Parts: sequence; C-alpha cells; structure tokens
Amino acid sequence: MDTIFHEQQEGSLCAQHCLNALIQGQYFSPVDLAEIAQQLDESEREQMAVGGIQTEEYKRFMEQPSNNFDDSGFFSIQVIEKGLSVWGLHLLPYNSQDPIAATARTNPVEMNAYICNFREHWLAIRKLGYQWFNLNSLLTGPELISDTYLSLFLTQLQQEGYSIFIITGNLPECEADSLLKVIPANQPIKPKLINEKNIKKKVTDSDVKQALEASKQDIDADDKILQETLKKSMEGYFYDETLPNSSSNSTGAKETEDKPIVTPSHEEIRSKRLAFLSKLESSSSDKPDANQTDSEKCNGCDVLQKEQKLNGPETSDEGNDEDMLKQAIAMSMEGLG
Repeated sequence: MDTIFHEQQEGSLCAQHCLNALIQGQYFSPVDLAEIAQQLDESEREQMAVGGIQTEEYKRFMEQPSNNFDDSGFFSIQVIEKGLSVWGLHLLPYNSQDPIAATARTNPVEMNAYICNFREHWLAIRKLGYQWFNLNSLLTGPELISDTYLSLFLTQLQQEGYSIFIITGNLPECEADSLLKVIPANQPIKPKLINEKNIKKKVTDSDVKQALEASKQDIDADDKILQETLKKSMEGYFYDETLPNSSSNSTGAKETEDKPIVTPSHEEIRSKRLAFLSKLESSSSDKPDANQTDSEKCNGCDVLQKEQKLNGPETSDEGNDEDMLKQAIAMSMEGLG
C-alpha cells in the first residue's frame, strides 16, 4: 500500500489530486493546471471575438469570471480532459451509448480507471495490479475495493449525484502497478475521512492540570457537604434526646419539625440528671416542711440540685442506696443513648 501514490486534500485542489492519483505521480501542480485553464479561456475568447468585439455577447463574456478555474483551486472538466490528453488519455461518460460504456456498465472490472465528479469534487478509481482502489483525496490513504464491490460502489456514487467518466487509453506504467501484480495488497483496516482524523483532540499538560484541579474542587465541595451533614446530624441527635416523649409520640415529632433545633449544653443535661437523683433522694427522706413553696417542692434551683448530689445525706439502709445507684446509672445511660 505504501507504493501507491496518494495526495490528501489541500484547499480545493481535488482536480490536481485526482489527476496525480490517476497517473500515479506528482505530474500536475496548481500552476500547470492554471496555465491549461488560461489557454482554454483564451481559446474561448477568440471564438467569441469572431462575431465582433463590440457585440453584447462578447462584452458579457468578458465581464464574466472564468468557467475553467478560480482562486480557490477549482478546475473544470475541460481542464482535466486537456491535462489527460497530454498522456494520450480521454474521458468517456459512463452513461453514454458508446459500446465501451455499455461494457463498463455490465462489467466494470473490464476497464482500467474511472474519475468521478460531484459538486466540484473530483476523485479517481483505478486498477493497480489486479486490484481496484478508491484514491479519493478526502481519505487518509488508498482504499482497497473488491471486484464484487466495484459495481456497487459506482452505483452508489451515481445515486449520490456523481458524474462518472471512464478513462480510455493506456495508463502510464507505475511502480505500484508492477509491485501489486506480484504481491497483492491486504487492507484489514479501511482508511478514514480526513475530517474524522482531525476531530481527535490532542491532550496537553494544561488539559491534565485543569482536569486535576476540577477534580480537587469537587472533592473539597463533597467534603464540606459531608461535614455540614454530620454537624446537622449531631445537632438533631442532642435535640431528639431532650424532647419529651420523642420516641413514643408521633404527633409530637411532627410538631417539632417546625421548631428550631436547640442544642442543650452539657451543663444543662447534667443538671437534669441531678434533678432526677434529687427526686429519688427526696422520696426516701422525710416529707418537706409545710412552709416550703410549691416551686421549691417541685423544682429547686440548679445550685441546690448539685449540692444535693454532692453533699446529700447518706441513709443507713444499704439496700436503698444500691437501688438508687442502679436507677441513677440507668437514667444516665438513657440520657447518653
């Protein structure tokens, strides 16, 4: 495959690429084809001048741009035909009534080459050795075509709007033709279109750094969300422990959803536990004086509760002390749990 001459598309120079691929060599340049186009323009001008240079037809012809080439690199079929005539080659329309064209339509492999045109794009199809190749300049390289597929390929091109021309005459000898007759080509992977090749973006160091930085920012954001979630979870934990009947009253839980979450301090939790111990002690001691106020009987201040816990009277009943201690430990564990 490396011996097959193939030019990839540059600008609108597909006519140049088509001719060079057909003849298998860099025989035509844009300058060469432009000179041929200018010769054709001059020949057409001379024909129009026969009727007089003062006629309206001649003036309109001179005002119009060339039909044979333009600045983009486009060349007409007349330029291609003139270029091929230098090599003794000619174009024959695929759908003509010529017997050669009829043979080509019946058995395309009997020909040596074709060129095709669609919307100012030219491509060559040629036999090299005993195999056929699509030498389209829009491909990254020559494409091997089987004899069976050649007829289908030409039919497909016609359906897509291509004009097909048969190359008549003897093609010049080339290295690829001689070599492929000895060693046929094998192409497990078909060439791609040039635009498909250029779509792939090259990854640079800058791209990698940007990707790593974006990944780090995502991790930092996730870490902040996790920390906030844990904080709210802990606030809810302390809040739920201090709610009355929070585990058994579903209505109460619904009511607390609209209330702000207040996190009690460790000192407040400790005070509530001391209050419970105070109640246990008061239940085993004498009744309170009648002169005590209702608030002193029921609640008492935090300072009094702490003193009762630390300096409360010890009973002589060892069993009562043990029971009180067990209840205090159980109550403390409930508060922590």
